[in-house]
Amino acid sequence: MPPDPHARPIDIRLTDPEAPAALACLRQYFDLLAAKIDGITPAHIPLPDPDAQSYRPPHGAFLLAWSDGIPLGCVSLHALAPEVAEVKRLWIAPAARGQGLARRLMAQIESHARTQGYRHLKLDTNAALPEAIALYRATGWVDTAPYTGYPATHWFAKAL
Repeated sequence: MPPDPHARPIDIRLTDPEAPAALACLRQYFDLLAAKIDGITPAHIPLPDPDAQSYRPPHGAFLLAWSDGIPLGCVSLHALAPEVAEVKRLWIAPAARGQGLARRLMAQIESHARTQGYRHLKLDTNAALPEAIALYRATGWVDTAPYTGYPATHWFAKAL
């Protein structure tokens, strides 16, 4: 069982997207997508991630949130254009949800984006993830034109 996020401090750190802890978080994230979004199968979301290289510095980032040696969440960033990056793969362990960890991870990935010289961010999500949509809208993301296809149903942008 994951630690109580209230009992221990949470440390957010840059991690390789192919590290075992990152892969464990991504597997749980992908399982969540497959459970919530009609038509998603393991073929849509293979591990190891074929795009892992794009989530590494100097043009990307993969962050893990840790507490008591256990990963509780992740988020990643990769380049779309010289000043535009995309936020991907935001996931929080069920035991850590509702504590503001997703907001913290988003704030950290936005900080990494600024440091890497990005001026605009984009992300996509699906209507089956209403908590994610609410989080993005509450933290300054605005609806934008579609820039990806299935399984996305909602697209957001944010100026940094």
